[in-house]
Formats: sequence, C-alpha cells, structure tokens
Amino acid sequence: MADEDPNTKVECEDVPAKEEDPEATEPVQNDVANDTDEAQKDKPTDSSWSAPIFSFARKASETLSIGVNHYSAGLKGSDTSQHTPETSDHIKTAAVKDPMVVERSNLLSMMKLSIKVLIQSSLSLGRTLDSEFPPLQQFFVVLEHCLKHGLKVRKSFIGQNKSIWAPLELIEKLSPESADIATSVRDMPGIKTGLGRARAWLHLALMQKKIADYMKVLINRRDLLGEFYEPGALIIEEEGTVIVGMLVGLNVIDANLCVKGEDLDSQVCVIDFSMYLKDSQATETTQDDSKMTAILDQKHYIEELNRHLSCTVTDLQVKMDSLEKTNSKLIEELTAATDRINALCEEQEQLKEENSNILQNSQRKEEVTMQDSQVELETYRQTRQGLDEMYNVVWKQYKEEKRIRQELQKELELQNGMKQEMEVAMKLLEKDTHEKQDSLAALRQQLDQVKNLNIQMFNKAQESDRVAQKKVEDMIQLEKKMIQMEDAMKELEQRLQNSENVRKNSDESQNELKSEMKGKVNALQKRLADLDTLRAGLESELSVEKEQRQNLQRELQREQDNSTELRTQLQQLQGLQTELLDLRQEKKQLQQLCEEQEQALQEMGLHLSQSKLKMEDFKEVNKALKGQAWLKDDEATQCKQCQKEFSLARRKHHCRNCGDIYCSNCSSNELALPSYPRPVRVCDVCHSLLLQRSSSAS
Repeated sequence: MADEDPNTKVECEDVPAKEEDPEATEPVQNDVANDTDEAQKDKPTDSSWSAPIFSFARKASETLSIGVNHYSAGLKGSDTSQHTPETSDHIKTAAVKDPMVVERSNLLSMMKLSIKVLIQSSLSLGRTLDSEFPPLQQFFVVLEHCLKHGLKVRKSFIGQNKSIWAPLELIEKLSPESADIATSVRDMPGIKTGLGRARAWLHLALMQKKIADYMKVLINRRDLLGEFYEPGALIIEEEGTVIVGMLVGLNVIDANLCVKGEDLDSQVCVIDFSMYLKDSQATETTQDDSKMTAILDQKHYIEELNRHLSCTVTDLQVKMDSLEKTNSKLIEELTAATDRINALCEEQEQLKEENSNILQNSQRKEEVTMQDSQVELETYRQTRQGLDEMYNVVWKQYKEEKRIRQELQKELELQNGMKQEMEVAMKLLEKDTHEKQDSLAALRQQLDQVKNLNIQMFNKAQESDRVAQKKVEDMIQLEKKMIQMEDAMKELEQRLQNSENVRKNSDESQNELKSEMKGKVNALQKRLADLDTLRAGLESELSVEKEQRQNLQRELQREQDNSTELRTQLQQLQGLQTELLDLRQEKKQLQQLCEEQEQALQEMGLHLSQSKLKMEDFKEVNKALKGQAWLKDDEATQCKQCQKEFSLARRKHHCRNCGDIYCSNCSSNELALPSYPRPVRVCDVCHSLLLQRSSSAS
C-alpha cells in the first residue's frame, strides 16, 4: 500500500465524492474563494501573508479537481451521461493537456503551500518542531508524493516493487557527506521496507538542514535518474529544480524528530487539504505576533548568514592549510635539492682532486716506466753487443775449425796411400772430426735460436731502429766475409790439389807428421772443451734474457691496463660534468618555481588578511546584533582578566565589544565601535585587538 503511485492514490481517495456529486465541485471551490476574499477584505492589515496561501489553495484545488475529473472520466470510459455541461468542458480542457503535466503542476502547487505553511507556522510557534507537528507531517507527505511521481516499477521474484529508497540511496555515492545518514538508516532495527528507510532518511536530512543540498546533488545527475524515473517525472523536469529552490527555505526551521519510535513502514500518506483551506486570520491575535515573527525572521536570517560565513572561513582555512603544506613541501624539496647540489659539488671537487692525483701518479708511472724501458734498452743493447762479439768470436773459431778441417782432409787425402798404421790413425782422426761436426751442428742450432730470439726482440723493440740498422750493416759485412770465405775455400781446394801433388812426395815426412798430428789432436780436444763451456754460458745467458723479456711483457700489459683504467675514469669525469650541468639547470628551474610560489603565497596572504578583517567586521556586527552575547550581572562573580572577586569597592563593568564583565582597572579604555555613536568602555584585550586591526587596515 505504501509503495503505490502517490498521484493515483490521492485521486482515488477523492473519486467517490466526485462521482456522487461532480457538479458540486466548482460551487464549493467558488464558495471557498469568496469566503477567503471576504476575509481578506475585512482584515487587510493584520495578515499580509494570508492572501498568497489562499491563492495557492485555490489554484491547487482547481488543478486537483481537473486531474480528478480527468482520471474519473478515463475510468468510466463511455459513461458520459452523468456529467453536466460544465464538467464536460473541464474534461475537454484537461484532455488537451498531458496528464503528467497536470500532475506535476498539482504537486508543485501543493509543495509550495506545504512549505509556506510550515515556515510560517514554525516562525509563529517560535520553538523546535517535533514529529507530531501537523504542517511538518503534511510536508513529508507531499514530498513523498513528489518523489514517487513517475517512479518506475521494478520487477523481482517476489513481485513488483516501487520504492523511492533507490534514488535516495544514490545520493550516498554522489555526496560523501550523506554517508552517515544512509548508514544510520540502514542500522535502524525497526525499519524493514525501502519506503520506511526513505522516510527516515528525509527526517534526518531535514534535522541536519541539508535536504536542499542533497536533493540538488540528486537532480543535477539526471542521466542517472533515468534508471529510476520515467520520462516526464517531476524530479527530472524543471519543477524538480523549483522544488529544490523552495527547500532552501527550510534551513530556517529547527526540528527535533524521533525516528526510532515511529512506525515508518506502515504510515498512510494522505494529503489533508483542510489545513490549507482554513482562515489563518482567526488564529492571529494581535500585532505583537507579527513583530515577533519579523524578529524571528531576522534572527534566523542572521544565523544563516553566520553559518555561510563560517563555511567560507573554514574553506579559506582549508585552502590556507593546503597552501602552507605545499609551501612546506616545496621548501623541503628545495632544501633537498640544495643539499644534493652541495653534495654533488663536493663529490666533483673530490673527483677533481682524485683525477689530479691519478694524473700525477700516471705521469710518475709513465716516467718510471720510460726510465726503466731506457735502462732495459741500454742493457739490451749491451747484451746485443756482447752477443754479437761472441757470435763473431765463435764464427771466427768456426772458420778456423773449418779451415783446419779442410787442411786435415787435404792431409788425410794426401796420406790415403800411407801405411795401415796411418790409416788407423786417420780413422781415429775422422771419428774425431765427425764428433766435432756434430758439436758444430748443435752450436749452429743454438746460434739459430739466438738469432730468432734476437729477431723477436728486434720486432718488439721498435724504438731501437738505429741498432737494427747497425745489425743490417753487420749482416752485410758478414755476407761479404762469407763471400770472402768462399773465395778462400776455392783457394784451399787449389791448395788441396797442390797438396795431392805434394803428398806423393811426403812419404819421407810421415813420421814427423804423425807426431805433429798427435799434438794437433790434443790441441783440438782442448778447444772442444772450451767450446762446451762457452755453450753452457751462452745457454744460461739466453735463459736470463728470456726471463727479462717475459718481465718486460708483463710490465707492458700492466701499463696497458693502467691506461684503460685512466680512460674509463676520464669518461666518468665527463659524465659527471654533464650531470653537473643538468643539475644546475634544474636548480635554476626550482629557484624560478620557488620565486613564483613565494609571490603567489604573498598574494594569498594579502587576500587572507583582507578576508580575516572582513570576517572580524562581520563578527562584530553579529555580536552587536545578537543580544545573547551580553553576560548577565548574576553570572559573573569575578573579573575575567585579573580573576579578582567583585565587591562594593570593585564594581562590575561590561565590555561593549565582547559583552563580558571586567573590573574598572581591566576595562578603563574607551574606543568608538560601529554599533555605538560615541566612544564606549572596552576591555584591555578588545582594545589591543581593535588597535591592531585598525593599524593593519590603515
């Protein structure tokens, strides 16, 4: 029953009366209108606000009668014989209009009437309203009908459901401030239906004086309301915005409603028109009531003004806090950036010092390596000269041995025809010569190895070009010597031929030759022993030179590694220089941002100081207008500033600015206030504050 369409319900409740006597509707309305006109003529001065109420009532009754007649005509269909010509004219005019438009106009006029009667009755009553106040109950009934207008029916497993709780629940998502109301309504144990929750929500929103704000948030999102309402509903159309504007006037009302004890689920919402058709002049008694209402209106207006001003002050304070937070964050970022820049500068200086130290060390190492290389080159040259000399000596010995061997061969060839003893001796000599040849071949191999090592050292030591040129010259000379030796060999061959000729004649001198040959063999053996010792010494020197060459290669690799490390350090220094340039640019940008924000903060401080001065002026005016700030004499037993008790000698004095009670010593100053024509008594605290304000304003 509670979730049905409000318009159809209101119309259906009035249909029986209309069906019984449809012709009597207009005369009754005319009689009501004539009575109200006569009452207005009798007392035009006593009630200035009664005329709009009766005009609204007349308009509402007319529009509701038209809507009811149209609805009853639609139900009856072809049964038109019961209507008079006047009612048929009304049906024709209503048929021309859209029934949704008629319903919207009816509900809008009823909402205007209910809000106006509620405000005027609450002001005349002069106290907080409870849930049993009839105009308040009728206001909630009319508001519920307005919210139910055009509401879509939702189908579920249980049946069809039509409740206004779904669109009101949407306000919780759109306005986070209404979350407390929604949660408290959901937690109520006695409410089970969606309609009961919606009624409890409306009661709580009215007590908070925010029903207009919440409904405004809901109406602004008409794209979301299309899910709950049909096109042409009151909330979606322009009448909804008009109703929201009228709901703002309800912020004047102070209501204290008990939601838990009431049965909100099963309440029947019926609009009582008798309340709006009564003569309100009968309730008014004297002109004092009108004065009282005017004073209460002023009081509530000042309270609303004060509330709006407090809201603006809180907004400004929030903005100021946010600006202070941003300023502190920017200052922290600036300090962090400066610290980072200083740290980077220190790191740069340290890196410069390390770079200079590294360069000095590298230069020293290079000088030391150059000196070592020069010393090694000199030693290599000396060893090379010694080896060349040894090579020359060995070569000479080899030539001598070769020459001796050739001579011996010649002698042996000459003595081939000697006796068997000589042949045995010759065989022994030949064996000795073969052994000598083997030793000479080993020496040649060693010499070849020495040559290869010298060639490698020559290739690696590129700086010794002069020594190489000398070696080339020496080689050329050796080749020349070799050519000379070949010529000498030819000469020796000729000598051999001559010796063959002579051998024939040397038979007599064989004995002498044997003795001589024995002596020569001994001498040759001695020479071979000397050559072996020389070969061992050369091998030891060659091993020493190999070790030195390996050490040189290791030192060269170390120098190469040092050079690569120096190159990487140079690259890192270049990267640090680029980072320093970027950081300097960032520092400039941050300084510019800080300057701009400091200027903005200065401007905001000026605006805030001006707004604070205005607020203080408003507070002074508000204090001057309010009579509640004036402290009574009985409430104060001691001075508020010096805390000394009052007596016959120490009298009480009121401060005309703050309204508190002080002694004569603490309130001896006088100043001109905007609410007084001449200078009046002011306490010391207000005196200092007002002087500071006047100096800052000037």
